[in-house]
Amino acid sequence: MATAEVFLSVLMLVIIVVSLLSNTVVLICFLYNPEIRKQVPCVFTLNLTFCNLLLTVSNMPLTLAALINEGQPGSDAFCQFVGFSETFLTTNSMLSMAALSIDRWIAVVFPLRYHSRIRHRDAALVLGYTWIHSMSFSTAAACLSWVGYRPLYASCTLSDVTENSHTPFVIFTVFFHSLTFLLSFLVLCVTYLKVLKVARFHCKRIDVITMQTLVLLVDIHPSVRERCLEEQKRRRQRASRKISTFIGTFMVCFAPYVITRIVELFPSVPIDPHWGVVSKCLAYSKAACDPFVYSLLRNHYKKTCGDIINRLLKIDSLNENTTLHVT
Repeated sequence: MATAEVFLSVLMLVIIVVSLLSNTVVLICFLYNPEIRKQVPCVFTLNLTFCNLLLTVSNMPLTLAALINEGQPGSDAFCQFVGFSETFLTTNSMLSMAALSIDRWIAVVFPLRYHSRIRHRDAALVLGYTWIHSMSFSTAAACLSWVGYRPLYASCTLSDVTENSHTPFVIFTVFFHSLTFLLSFLVLCVTYLKVLKVARFHCKRIDVITMQTLVLLVDIHPSVRERCLEEQKRRRQRASRKISTFIGTFMVCFAPYVITRIVELFPSVPIDPHWGVVSKCLAYSKAACDPFVYSLLRNHYKKTCGDIINRLLKIDSLNENTTLHVT
C-alpha cells in the first residue's frame, strides 16, 4: 500500500470508531433519560442515529476493506445490496436533518403553537415520508442495475455497471441529488436563517432592556457593566455559531462528494482517484459529526451523560467496598 492509501485507511478507521462510539452514546442517553424520549425532535434524532449506526457497521468497514485489498469486497450481488443500503441510509439521514431544521423553525418562530402543531404523530408522518422517499430512489437504482462497485470511491454505491444506459443514468443521478442533497440544503438554509432572524430580533430586545438598566444603575461597578456588555456580545454570536455549524457541517461533508458525483458524469473531466476516496470519507464523516451537532452538546444529553458516568462510578465504588468487607 502506498502512503496515500495508508493515510486514507487510517482516516476511515478513525471515522468508524468515532461514529460508532458517539452514536452509541446517543442511543444510551435516549434509553436512559425519559425526558429526552418525551421530546418530539427525538423521533428524527433517533432515526438519524440509527441510519448513522447502520452506515457505520455495514458500509464503512467494506470501504476500508476495499482500500486495504484494493478491490471489490464480496460478490456482485452482495455489493449491490450494500450499495442499495448506502443510498437508502444516506438519503434518509439527509432528510432527517431537514426535518430537524423544520422542527426548530416551528419551535422558534411559533413557540406558543409549537406543541399543538408538532406532535409525535406528526413527526411519525414526516418520518414515514423520509423512508418512502429514500426507499423509492434506492429501489429504483437497484432495479435498474445502477448499483455496484466504484473504484473511484472504493465503495459499493450508485454506478452505471452495464455502461449501456449512460444518458438515463445521468438524468437519474442529477434528479436524485437534486431531491436529496439540494432539497435538504435549501430547507436547512431557509429554516435556520429564519431562526437566526428571530434569534437576533430577541437579542436586540434583550440588549435594549439591558442598556436601559445599565443607564438607570448609575452606581454600578464598571466590571459589572463590562460583563453585561460581554454577555450581549456572546449572546449575539451564539445563535450565529449554532446555525453556521448546522449548515456548515452539512456542506463540508456532503458537498465535495455530491459535486464529484456530478462532475464524474462528464467522461472528459479527469478525477484523481485519491480525491474520490477523500470525498467519500468526508461524506462518511457526517455520521461521526451528527451526534455532537444534534445531540451530545445539548444540555439534556450532557446532563444524562454526567448522570450515567456518576452512576457507573458509584457502582464501581460500591463493588470495591463490598470486596474489601468480604476479604
